Amino acid sequence: MQIGVPKEIKNHEYRVGLTPESVAELVADGHHLMLETDAGLGIGADDEIYRQHGAEIVMSAEEIFARADMIVKVKEPQASERALLRPGQILYTYLHLAPDPAQTHDLIKSGAVCIAYETVTSADGDLPLLKPMSQVAGRLSVQVGAAALQKHAGGRGVLLGGVPGVAPAKVVIIGGGDVGFNAAQMAVGLQADVTILERSNSVMARLNAQFGVTAKIIRSSPSLLSELIKTADMVIGAVLIPGAAAPKLISRDMLKTMQTGSVLVDVAIDQGGCFETSKPTTHDEPTYEVEGIVHYCVANMPGAVARTSTYALNAATLFHAKRIARLGWKEALATDPHLRAGLNVCEGQLTYAAVGEALGITTVSPEQMLG
Repeated sequence: MQIGVPKEIKNHEYRVGLTPESVAELVADGHHLMLETDAGLGIGADDEIYRQHGAEIVMSAEEIFARADMIVKVKEPQASERALLRPGQILYTYLHLAPDPAQTHDLIKSGAVCIAYETVTSADGDLPLLKPMSQVAGRLSVQVGAAALQKHAGGRGVLLGGVPGVAPAKVVIIGGGDVGFNAAQMAVGLQADVTILERSNSVMARLNAQFGVTAKIIRSSPSLLSELIKTADMVIGAVLIPGAAAPKLISRDMLKTMQTGSVLVDVAIDQGGCFETSKPTTHDEPTYEVEGIVHYCVANMPGAVARTSTYALNAATLFHAKRIARLGWKEALATDPHLRAGLNVCEGQLTYAAVGEALGITTVSPEQMLG
């Protein structure tokens, strides 16, 4: 198979679809790998390193899209990239379609076969291709939130862990999944006063076993959240409904009850955000204020630590990339129901029900597309 890796063009996105080592594995399997020039610089891998691992270096994204049977990316294709997709071409990347009607309609129009990392499942009900980036984003959320709390950044001027004689910052984490768990690890490690809100009994039990008395694990409810944010210094939105738009848990009116200069970090922004006042930001301008509350809503947080993120991502995505390349998309999806769950758009049809519900678009099942 002809496999192409274009350079990521989203604002400050330094990750790359395949590491040199992943390229070498696919080349060893008999596939032809094309990489757009300089695509790997953000992870410290120049064109020569990729050549040494068997890749052909191509000078433009246009040539990559024109020649490749499968495009491997990290972030959702931007408008200029979507215009290059063609019928039957495989796109393997994060998509996050539910809050993005323009992308969804463009992908349907393209006729491409679009497999979204974030909806591929596993036997235990996990989202294994989303998990590594959730881990990175969860840990980063505390770092960026702590920086935003500094006075010069518009925050309250609070040190997360406090000092002897001064209380630590209060951190509220909404959701105890992969993002929330990793955020809690960082916040607890920095000696913040941490509260995790969760609704699943099994997740609460796991969190309690992990954190013990170092964090408060409480069953989430709207009334409890309303009370907790009044004294919170930092609130991290870590909720996820696979493939669907994130629920809005904090309204604009609720912001008025919060302390001026407190910080909201919306890790769910890729799925539309879990705060009513959230809007996607970039690494160039990561924060803004509403009602005196600092919002951090960068839609590609893991891009800030591109090398860590790319290697973590490839550890999860390469297995399926190799199967798709070896078997073709139809057989790979037909023989693996977990990969099949990743099919979001296929040959002019939307194939993920949660996206259809969010955007009001009729869907067909992946099984129908497989015949």
